[in-house]
Amino acid sequence: MTITTAKRFTVDEYDRLAELRFFGEDDRVELIKGEIIGMAAKGTAHSTFNRRLIRELSILVGDRATLQSQDPVVISTDSEPEPDIAILQNRDDDYLNAHPSSSDILLLIEISDSSLKYDQEVKLPVYAEAGISDYWIFNLVNNCLECYSEAYQDLQGKFGYRRKVIFLPNESVNLGCFPDLVLDLSQVFPR
Repeated sequence: MTITTAKRFTVDEYDRLAELRFFGEDDRVELIKGEIIGMAAKGTAHSTFNRRLIRELSILVGDRATLQSQDPVVISTDSEPEPDIAILQNRDDDYLNAHPSSSDILLLIEISDSSLKYDQEVKLPVYAEAGISDYWIFNLVNNCLECYSEAYQDLQGKFGYRRKVIFLPNESVNLGCFPDLVLDLSQVFPR
């Protein structure tokens, strides 16, 4: 009997594959726990929501932080996800020398419709393990915002968040990284 195991990649190996153009121009992939995962195609609702959210966050955050949309963040030696939006600490090099890492991340945001279960069950524990303090899922299936905070590890070694707060489309939410900034969700959710 032969036992086979899948090859797990490090971020360095994954980035090298990208440099060698192993992935096609249209391939949408990310590295999660050493596995190269295909990302779901974005529908029009997802894309429109992303544009609206970027517009509102840009106005709100201004030059207090760096906004990034659908670009890589390195959160461990074997995970380089591409969250829909990341709010990052400003850096002098504007991240020219390296992708943002966990210590640079103020807030990670996923916009979820077809990827909802994946964002809740796969990405959430990966982000918690990396010490990401605030993780938001704009749940387009149930038309709400799920805000997760206070990463922890349970007695079985699993990672998650202690707090989950749900906000409805007609409510407002404070940005954890900038408590004085308030996002009006009615400006983001479709009417």
